[in-house]
Amino acid sequence: MPVQPHTDQPEPQRSGGAPAQPPLFTWEFAADPYPAYAWLREHAPVHRTTLPSGVEAWLVTRYADARQALADGRLSKNPAHHSEQAHRTGRVGIPGERQADLMTHLLNIDPPDHTRLRRLVSKAFTPRRVAEFGPRVQQLTDRLLDSFAARGSADLIHEFAFPLPIYAICDLLGVPPEDQDDFRDWAAMMIRHGGGPRGGVARAVKRIRAYLLELIHRKRADLGDDLISDLIRASDHGEHLTENEAAAMCFVLLFAGFETTINLIGNGMYALFRNPGQLDLLQGSLARGERGLLETGIEELLRYDGPVELATWRFATEPLAIGGVDIPVGDPVLVVLAAADRDPARFADENTLDLARKDNPHLGFGHGIHYCIGAPLARLEGQAALATLLTRLPDLRLAADPADLRWRGGLIMRGLRELPIEFTPEKASDPVDSP
Repeated sequence: MPVQPHTDQPEPQRSGGAPAQPPLFTWEFAADPYPAYAWLREHAPVHRTTLPSGVEAWLVTRYADARQALADGRLSKNPAHHSEQAHRTGRVGIPGERQADLMTHLLNIDPPDHTRLRRLVSKAFTPRRVAEFGPRVQQLTDRLLDSFAARGSADLIHEFAFPLPIYAICDLLGVPPEDQDDFRDWAAMMIRHGGGPRGGVARAVKRIRAYLLELIHRKRADLGDDLISDLIRASDHGEHLTENEAAAMCFVLLFAGFETTINLIGNGMYALFRNPGQLDLLQGSLARGERGLLETGIEELLRYDGPVELATWRFATEPLAIGGVDIPVGDPVLVVLAAADRDPARFADENTLDLARKDNPHLGFGHGIHYCIGAPLARLEGQAALATLLTRLPDLRLAADPADLRWRGGLIMRGLRELPIEFTPEKASDPVDSP
């Protein structure tokens, strides 16, 4: 959903009083939301606002309140609990999912259905399965870097951060190699265009659904070692997973998984470019063959400027209080992860990037029963991407004025549209097959 300039103006500053609230949901806010979030944490930590879509919702910005809200069973993920039923017009949730009949996935359901479906898909993200997937992620990473390493310049988002998780998730789901470029095109439509009945998002989502249902039928006759085959086996052994639930599950793994990793790589590299001392420390550590700073560094990049700005929608199923503020039944609640992860009450030097930070219980992947199921894969992809870039391209640098960079408009995710880079070209090698 594109960010539109928000017409509500902050109240004027009163003489001798608190500073005026910075405007929310403007293009300036999208480029740097952290000053506005700092104001909200201090002056209105649980704040009711009108979103660009016209929906009214509560923003939760302090760490303690955010952690409580993420684990509160009275806040439902099911948009049917929204008092205004805005989900019927596509103003809440993932654009296009209702039109494509893809609502029955982990981001929209509560226990016991959530428990059942999460148990089925969690087998694909066990530490063992993710570790076994590591060599394939590294192969994809190297091949993508090979495609531009001899050139000396690239757009890190479109040529590297975007295709890496697409191909990885396609492999995980069991999408045949000859179909994966179609998935890449549909995914591109989802992040480049707005929603709505005629929008690129809606068309892409419908195409993905049709393809997934057709692929599920094909897999039934030729099961493999992939997630879709595992879901079919589970359904055939009494788990009662409908074809539509399986398609919706695969869809949300694609949607939530690829954009999260794009932003983790893009935001992470941009943060390192803006903090050259930390970049030097990480490159030195990698040059010595040490992985410790890379592992803590990924966690810090998730905290400092993470890929998910706001947690996905929640709706009050009964009256409750958050941070001393009463939330009526049916009201939407949006936990602002970006604000909570820079709360000075929880994080020392909250606005400082410290790759060696040890005490770092960030909320970048959420908290509670809806904690991101794909977090192990995102960490694996992020570590592989940064380590490979910084090792093979040691003088990698930003090739644009930061003021000229544009951020993708959206309510949930936070990421750059492009990230131009320059580096000393690698010596050209033999051509490689595309991923």
